[in-house]
Amino acid sequence: MTPQVVLDIGRDALWTCFLLAGGPLLAMLTVGLLVGMLQAATQINEMTLSFVPKLIVMALVLVVAGPWLLQTLIDYTQRLITDIPVLVG
Repeated sequence: MTPQVVLDIGRDALWTCFLLAGGPLLAMLTVGLLVGMLQAATQINEMTLSFVPKLIVMALVLVVAGPWLLQTLIDYTQRLITDIPVLVG
């Protein structure tokens, strides 16, 4: 196994993590920003007001994008396991 192969595996792992975490984090960031602007405009500083919408959006994102996220992870894992003989040999 050459250093280039190790770097390729690491790059693919980071890209897969980025794909899996990017959508839910972007959705929570957007909701947090909107709730923060609403709280700043109304001067309501309630902690649950920022937590509950984020929780709801995260649940919705996981319900909607969950199958795609799972399929992406399965494809990466299968590709990695399938390539073991090529990588070792």
